[in-house]
Amino acid sequence: MDTIIKTDSSGLDNIFQGRELLRLLQLASANLPVGGYSFSQGLEVACEQGWLTNVEHTRQWLATQIEYSLSYLDVPILLRAHRAASSQSLDSLRYWDNYLIASRETSELHQAEIAMGQALRRLMISLEVPYPLDNPCSYVTGFAIAAVHWKISAEVSAYGYCWSWLENQVMAATKLVPLGQTQAQQLLCQLQELIPQCLAVAQGLNDNDLGASLPGLSIASSLHESQYSRLFRS
Repeated sequence: MDTIIKTDSSGLDNIFQGRELLRLLQLASANLPVGGYSFSQGLEVACEQGWLTNVEHTRQWLATQIEYSLSYLDVPILLRAHRAASSQSLDSLRYWDNYLIASRETSELHQAEIAMGQALRRLMISLEVPYPLDNPCSYVTGFAIAAVHWKISAEVSAYGYCWSWLENQVMAATKLVPLGQTQAQQLLCQLQELIPQCLAVAQGLNDNDLGASLPGLSIASSLHESQYSRLFRS
């Protein structure tokens, strides 16, 4: 396909091919049937407890996760899984998949990762995408496998993954805080500015630097497992 977008900005000094861009949009879409919209990842309890009551609180909550969780865990492992899948190194792919799953700090976060990973695996198989790992596997690993098959570069894949996570979280906050539609779009505009730095941090990490712990998120996720009335899955 013809080249349709060319960028000169740092971090994305490459040429998007039309097919790569379209596949990225498909993989990162909120309509992808993997259940990402079903999990609030602690947001529901944070709102229930009064920790988040407005758009600024929400911005801080999500920005902290981008800066200290996605940057140090999700994205660097996505990059490693992408590299392993590209080189067909199954041992490395399994290692990073297990590392990611083991790093989810609560039962709810662990189950969400596995559930979304299984859903993505089923979807990719139905789309005739070769899937080298058996269940259970993480959503992050599945995202990398699909990206490699569709010839989406590691860096572009990371942008798509971060956008997918951010959009799902803002959609949840729109219902829970609640936020107006315009506020939600303003929040997306503000928080997406953190994604290039997230990728830059992730690219600079050694294997021993990987890992993240956010006590507030873990407490919220744990409390959500027994919350009496819930909109989102536990």
